[in-house]
Amino acid sequence: MKLITYRAAATRPLALLTAMTVATAVLAGCSGGFGESGDTSSDGKTTISLSMQNENVELSDPATWNLIQAFETANPDIKIDVSGEPQAQHLQKLTVAAQSGTLPDVFWVYNSTAKQMNQDGHLLDLAPIMDELDMTDRFSETSLSNFQEGDVQYGLPYQALITGYFYNKAILDENGIAVPKTFDDLLAASQKLSQNGVTAISQGASQSSFSVWAFLTDLVRFGWQDKYEAILSGDEKYSNPDFLRLYEHIEQLADAGAFPSNTATQTFQQAVDAFANGEAAFLDGGVWLSSYLQDFPIAKDVGFWEGPTYSDGVGEQEIVMNVPSAPFAVSSKVGEDDAKLEAVKKFLDFYYSDEGQQILVDNGQPPVTTYDPDIPAESTVFQSVIDVAQKLPSPPAQPDLQVEEPVANAMYDSIYGVIQKQLPPEKALDLVQQALENN
Repeated sequence: MKLITYRAAATRPLALLTAMTVATAVLAGCSGGFGESGDTSSDGKTTISLSMQNENVELSDPATWNLIQAFETANPDIKIDVSGEPQAQHLQKLTVAAQSGTLPDVFWVYNSTAKQMNQDGHLLDLAPIMDELDMTDRFSETSLSNFQEGDVQYGLPYQALITGYFYNKAILDENGIAVPKTFDDLLAASQKLSQNGVTAISQGASQSSFSVWAFLTDLVRFGWQDKYEAILSGDEKYSNPDFLRLYEHIEQLADAGAFPSNTATQTFQQAVDAFANGEAAFLDGGVWLSSYLQDFPIAKDVGFWEGPTYSDGVGEQEIVMNVPSAPFAVSSKVGEDDAKLEAVKKFLDFYYSDEGQQILVDNGQPPVTTYDPDIPAESTVFQSVIDVAQKLPSPPAQPDLQVEEPVANAMYDSIYGVIQKQLPPEKALDLVQQALENN
């Protein structure tokens, strides 16, 4: 059975570890850098290195893997040396490599890390390449602006991040429940399912504390987009009345028995499998799961829901999280090697071509350009996600991708702390506020 690619920050248990403990553990497993690669070999091939946030890219990210295979077939004079590590180790290793001048040629990176690398002069400005290859018009303005500083384009979108709830219509029908629209609908559904011995929302916190995508979207429904800059500057607090109402709603779901009793001990993969095997009505996840779920008998009953509206929310409620994920970046040293630079240009041109984007679609990933894809008729789960994404507006970014990694980790811990009844809402908010003040 194939593995699943995740789109979020560092994987770790829910236990509220200190930043020092996490950093020490990660550093212990890191080498000093990625080493040198990208030279032209005696047979005339140019090799460029691509480093990813998955330990086995072929298994866990088939969209990227298959795109690379197609690129190498079309460009036999170029070899892409693909490597990967679990996300936390990958990000830490990138930081060390930037300091030692051994960054890989092209790499997936957390946006906050990329911004710092750009400020330190470690990244190649991709704007001239985009102009040269007429690539700019392939993207929406938002998908590029997330990875810009001034006139510098320091990154390009890797894959799209569409998140929300998958639901099993058969389970809902068996329990006399309509697909929810509001939070009150979701709460009532959770209460009824719990009374009937059915898990409402499948969640898994073990080694996957980032898996709270639906609740990150809910933050936007309580004013995150209008507040976050003031929160980051210290002019406003994360522990504010609006966010408190959201966390109290999460507590209501926990009290209603919405979440599995083993949330703390099961991984996200196990949470996905519980849903895939018909053991839960909803799954907090995203588009990258569509191909995986399609392979299970429940696929015919699976739909996608953007999440609830809140009568006491702030701002637009009918939204879906449909944003660029973390970016691809290119080492500034690539610009010092003409052969390597030309190879990277060809790779980026192919990745963001219509052909490249269709390969993503064929592997259950939506295009990150404006390309109108041909979705296979048998991809019903993927189609259900795309249908929702096309009809609703989206915020410009997911909240955890707009903050530094320690703050994002605290956000995950705060949400899972309430889900598992380890933290009352006020303490959960304080956890994030403390991370902001310490960062």
